[in-house]
Amino acid sequence: MNDDDRPLIGVVGPCGSGKSTLIQGLEACGYRCRHIAQEHSYVPAMWQIITKPDLLIFLHSSFETSTRRRRLNWRREDYDEQTRRLAHAREHTNILIDTDPLTPEEVLARALDFLKANA
Repeated sequence: MNDDDRPLIGVVGPCGSGKSTLIQGLEACGYRCRHIAQEHSYVPAMWQIITKPDLLIFLHSSFETSTRRRRLNWRREDYDEQTRRLAHAREHTNILIDTDPLTPEEVLARALDFLKANA
């Protein structure tokens, strides 16, 4: 199957939510993915305009978890701004995964279960 035959999966979420790790796991399983840096865009629907994913995965992580995972030196206001910028994508996501209580393997398993059930 070539790239054009596979659905494009977009992955969004705040910094430290596990986007890069999930994409790496999904791609290793043969899925075509795009990291969408929606959390850095002032355009609410940028994820739709630029990437045009067939499916959208939203990874949620709390301020505390994001900060711990990435050793971020940011303020709560920075996280809140990312959350605001991600609101449109969150409203239109196909699956939302709260990554706070999960290992990277568990996040991947939830995403794979969803993708297999919705293929």
